[in-house]
Amino acid sequence: MRVRIHRGTKQIGGSVVELEAAGQRLLIDCGLPLDGDIKDEAVLPSVAGFASPDPTLLGVVLSHGHRDHWGLLARAHDKLPVYLGEATERILNASAFFVPDVPFVKGTAHLSDGRPVDIGPFTITPHLVDHSAFDAYALTVEAGGKRLFYSGDLRSHGRKGALFEKLIAHPPRGIDAMLMEGSSLGRLNEDAHFPSETDIENELTDRIRAVPGMVLVAASAQNIDRVVSICRAAKRSGRSLLVDLYAAEILHATGRHSIPQTSWDDVRLFVPFHQRRKIKQSGRFDVIERHSSGRVYAEQLAEHPHRYVMLFRGSLFDDLVRAGCLGGAHAVWSQWAGYIKDEPTQALLSKLREHGIGLDLIHTSGHASIPDLKRLASAIAPRSLVPIHTFEAERFPSLFQNVVLRQDGEWWGA
Repeated sequence: MRVRIHRGTKQIGGSVVELEAAGQRLLIDCGLPLDGDIKDEAVLPSVAGFASPDPTLLGVVLSHGHRDHWGLLARAHDKLPVYLGEATERILNASAFFVPDVPFVKGTAHLSDGRPVDIGPFTITPHLVDHSAFDAYALTVEAGGKRLFYSGDLRSHGRKGALFEKLIAHPPRGIDAMLMEGSSLGRLNEDAHFPSETDIENELTDRIRAVPGMVLVAASAQNIDRVVSICRAAKRSGRSLLVDLYAAEILHATGRHSIPQTSWDDVRLFVPFHQRRKIKQSGRFDVIERHSSGRVYAEQLAEHPHRYVMLFRGSLFDDLVRAGCLGGAHAVWSQWAGYIKDEPTQALLSKLREHGIGLDLIHTSGHASIPDLKRLASAIAPRSLVPIHTFEAERFPSLFQNVVLRQDGEWWGA
């Protein structure tokens, strides 16, 4: 088996890995760089069979549902087989209704924890992992008598941390090459740990209790762990979680009633004008009907804003202003601080300031701390460990054993 990392040896995001065995090839992830434009030809990897058919490319396996791992799917030809988790497929397709550049995906087969999938000469064994994306997998790939382990994105401090401990306790054996993410290098001290989701829940609870009006928590609806933390913090503070139709559909797409749903007594739906218009234009009244039991309107928000903690995005702000429900409000940024520098976020922060709304940062990483990465590398004990999804590959040899640095575009034998 040969391996080529098209993107990832020197950057976080935009991961693309190509495998070759017995004259056939397979892609692991096809991510859009964090600062990439899907229309830019430069973001496309040089992979025969991706943009137009080539019978030697058997498909693409998606480790999870973050755009920096699947974002190039919109540029793939429509016959390319796609392998992904079933919940990931549902979440992407729910998102596609609201987000123009998200393609509708129909998986050729679905990934499931511990169940091997045969794709030509390759056997893929998924390992469900703890990550800020729901339904995320690390992958063991076997082909040509070699075994490769791809960490994908993972951590131990989320609500599914037991999955990381399971992987440590029962790692895949005989791994020839391990591609391990290093997102935390350069962001965290070598011996430090990120806060847990429980820590985030507690901090959110304290902040919510101190706010007299509505609390606006800017977090991704697809970060299901964080939505659970926000919902629990709201409930502990005597409030209801307020979501828009997009978030309601993402939560519904998880297929888990144990995850907050608009049918719960303490979860409410607010439909902003742009989503009402979209429903009317598309005729998809079924989308709104399945959440109607928990719906509240602008008048109710204005009357009792202190009853709500909203899962918030900038596109909701003008509706809240028109509703007159922002007196005494406070905002929380609960995603990567790096996004604050983006132009749309800066515009939102300016609006918040104009309305006298303060902002706190309450967040933890979706990626493993360095001590946990050390535990993972030690448990798997690969013959070679190759950095990926990192800006700090040069630091790996001082932290891990058997490190081999690779270059983007370089073919090498596993």
